[in-house]
Amino acid sequence: MTSFGIPYWWQDGAELPDLPEIPPQKTDIAIIGAGYTGLSAAITARRAGADVTVIDAIIPGQGASSRNGGMFGAHTRISISAMTRSFGRDAAVVLLNEAPEAYAFTRALIEAESIACDFQPTGRIVLASSRKAHAEQVTLAADLKALTGYELAVVSRDRLGEHINSDVYAGGIYYEDHGALQPRKFHDELMRIALREGVHVVQNCPVLAIEGVRGAFVLRSKGGDIRSENVIHATNGYTRKPFNWLARRVFPLPSFIIATEELPPDLLARLAPGRRMMVETRAKHSYYRISPDGRRIVFGGRAGMVPYGPDLAAKRLKATMVGIWPDLADVKISHSWRGYTGFAFEQMPNVGQHQGQYFALGYSGSGVAMAPYLGMKVAYQALGDKRGETAYSLTTPTTRLYHPGGHPWFLAAGELWYRQVVDLLENFQARR
Repeated sequence: MTSFGIPYWWQDGAELPDLPEIPPQKTDIAIIGAGYTGLSAAITARRAGADVTVIDAIIPGQGASSRNGGMFGAHTRISISAMTRSFGRDAAVVLLNEAPEAYAFTRALIEAESIACDFQPTGRIVLASSRKAHAEQVTLAADLKALTGYELAVVSRDRLGEHINSDVYAGGIYYEDHGALQPRKFHDELMRIALREGVHVVQNCPVLAIEGVRGAFVLRSKGGDIRSENVIHATNGYTRKPFNWLARRVFPLPSFIIATEELPPDLLARLAPGRRMMVETRAKHSYYRISPDGRRIVFGGRAGMVPYGPDLAAKRLKATMVGIWPDLADVKISHSWRGYTGFAFEQMPNVGQHQGQYFALGYSGSGVAMAPYLGMKVAYQALGDKRGETAYSLTTPTTRLYHPGGHPWFLAAGELWYRQVVDLLENFQARR
């Protein structure tokens, strides 16, 4: 039986809580978005003594928070030189050193709150698609060791078999401080904690406009007006109008994922002996793992840069997966779905404020560990607490002339560029 359009994770989710659709008339902090960021911010602010209301335009958690791959870590996604060009050398070094704190914070939260989300300390291997890409990894690893305390190791091609059984890759970098979780269960547990702490959570209640100034905001919503001293935006890849300033600085990039049917344990043990979280350097951005119950492969990546349907996405992702593991050619796909990652043009998350309204977004594919951490940070910033200080306030997001907000039409052009140029070039480099 196939479930196309429905995330694999949802079959093991808790029963959804009965939430109101009309907000209270007044609150200290209004948080827009009830995903990882919003709930973490709400828990932090509530424990600091604030009256907190979280408002979601849909059913909380049914955005990226329960649609992602469950890969849990905060390794650098872009090169140190790219970070330096965007933010300066000093900021790049501080950012690199703070990133592991996100992993440590979220892991500590899971342990302290006894969050049942199938957490596993798996480590993550980033797989180089060519000798050129692996040479760049060697340089990156040396720089990271010199600048940070990252636990990592360069993996040569002849040692890859300890992590993955595939002939596609030329080497890799193994990051020890990474893990895996079941994303829907993680969100369910954050919701449980927020409601237990007394946070007001409102569903199916889009915010239509925000008026006023800090200390006297009025949020006009589908369910009625709410007055609030502070506002936090926590919508990431689901940021839309009327929040045009933010919508111009973060754009929704679709990420597609499939899950296989249940597979024999000996096959999975042979294909992925390390049971790592696995990602690759190719522009296909493939990322994949063994499911928490050890019975399936969950495989995500760039099936397209526009929101294709689940059938076409499944076909493309399976072709990529079989290219890595030919033994899976006859395997059936049980689930195919997509969600939206919130990408900043600098590919770095940011905590900041605009016109007195705070925000934390732009995770660019690293939100599982980073969103709870920066949700905590933005809550403290809104409260004027020094614990909100973070280098991720140095990563001020910018926009582009070709992105006026709303629908990111430029992704259609990017789709052609990557399929017709980048993928072909990387395929050529891989054969050298």
